[in-house]
Amino acid sequence: MRVPALLAELRGRDIQVWADGDRLRCSAAADVLTPGLREQLQQCKKEILEFLRSASALAQLHRAIVPLQPGGRRIPIFGVAGHNGDVFCYRALAQHLGDDQPFYGLEPPGRDGQSEPLSRTEDLAGYFAAQIRAFRPDEPCIIAGYCAGGTIAFELGRQLLQAGAAIPFLALFGAPYPTSYRLLPQVEYLLRRQVGRVVKHARALAALSPGERRLYIAEKLRSRQAQRAADPPAAPDSVLLQRARVERATIAAARRYTPRHFAGRVSLFLPCKEWVGSGLEPLRWRSVAQHAEEYFGPDGCTTDIMLREPHAPAFADLFRRRCAISAD
Repeated sequence: MRVPALLAELRGRDIQVWADGDRLRCSAAADVLTPGLREQLQQCKKEILEFLRSASALAQLHRAIVPLQPGGRRIPIFGVAGHNGDVFCYRALAQHLGDDQPFYGLEPPGRDGQSEPLSRTEDLAGYFAAQIRAFRPDEPCIIAGYCAGGTIAFELGRQLLQAGAAIPFLALFGAPYPTSYRLLPQVEYLLRRQVGRVVKHARALAALSPGERRLYIAEKLRSRQAQRAADPPAAPDSVLLQRARVERATIAAARRYTPRHFAGRVSLFLPCKEWVGSGLEPLRWRSVAQHAEEYFGPDGCTTDIMLREPHAPAFADLFRRRCAISAD
């Protein structure tokens, strides 16, 4: 397992790892740090220490830029995270793009508990643009945005392009058009999803006998009760509270943003063809871009899972296909 992926897995299990001189330190509950993970840490100790030192130095200079895959000689990708600001949404995609593809996440202010979230898309884009220019001055780069982060990525691409940066293309992964975050479109979207659930269950019930219908309904009720019992109310967590503040600020920023013309190329990576009719208007990005094209994932894929396994390889292949067009 590569170091960024291993650290991401540890972080997901609430295992904190840091460098203390030539020693590797970690903090975790006794039952969480399994013998297998301990062995992996020991085997990768040297590589982890080198990565943590480079990541720490980078964070001190450019606090928004998180190296997910810093190696490689291809044009670097800078990815804006979704509404909660978690850049590790890109970790599987970065892994499948390979060791020769530099990939950096862009973390918004507010997640560190020391800064305030920004609630204007233009301000967030300006914050990221300044750090990218300082980190990789006069170098071309690809800007990516996932879900709500697509709105910020679009404005970031505009600002960098206006400043003279070379951007082969802007990659938007499952990005709704920003007007879809406003109140009426959101209500319509939620109603459409609810109607879809009702229709799905109605079709399933219609195909069953009366006795099977009773069993179907009883099973759904038991499943709902079990889910509620498994998720008891928890005490407020400071990390979750910070994340919620970033989420609210990001959605507010997208809601009030009106896209202006982007004098470059936008590549829309959509979960599947069916998602075009979701009510989130992803194809409206074409109206504000000089050039645009769409790439579709497998049937049944959704925004929530498109950058995770097992779908990440498919979107990595689509992304490489897009990069090959730019290289021709």
